[in-house]
Amino acid sequence: TVLAARLRAADTMLRQLLGEEAVRSAEMTEAARLALRATEGCTRSGRPLHAANADLPVPPLDHSPHLALWHAATLLREHRGDGHIAALQNAELDALEALVSHTASGHGMNPKWVMSTRGYSEQDWTTAQQRLTGRGLLDNEGELTERGAELRKHLEEETDRLDRRPYELLGAEGVARLTELAGGFTHTAIGAGAFPADLLGKG
Repeated sequence: TVLAARLRAADTMLRQLLGEEAVRSAEMTEAARLALRATEGCTRSGRPLHAANADLPVPPLDHSPHLALWHAATLLREHRGDGHIAALQNAELDALEALVSHTASGHGMNPKWVMSTRGYSEQDWTTAQQRLTGRGLLDNEGELTERGAELRKHLEEETDRLDRRPYELLGAEGVARLTELAGGFTHTAIGAGAFPADLLGKG
């Protein structure tokens, strides 16, 4: 029941944000085929969130290419996410420290959105900042130190390394084309108000 509701929500959201023409387009089908091909390079071992989603049926490409793309994007996201969590654990960053340091890099979510969507309080945020300052990763203004910036760079590079197989399988030409197609859909979704204007940034 929950999985069916999840799929209906994705269907409704994508139709509202992208429009019926995009949902039914040849470009959507092409993007879904490329993304599904990339997922064949994913590995399940040690990746619980990816593995759980990989057990779910793929929405029919001929009938619902937008949902097939959404499913493939979910697999690729969680494959990368599971690798990222491994990298964060290796760096001995807990969940909130990872979010705080990411926001301090200028690429993460605005603190108010982190707290409202993850259930953290302002005190939680401040305490995590203090822990990171104690490790020499943040300065007294809450900005990344040189060491902190180097760690964030290393984390992204390590995540890329752990997530390389799907894109090696797809190949440079396929990756470029999928990026072009998905980028176009993302631009349309942003224009339709998919994300709050202040979602990203240090706040």
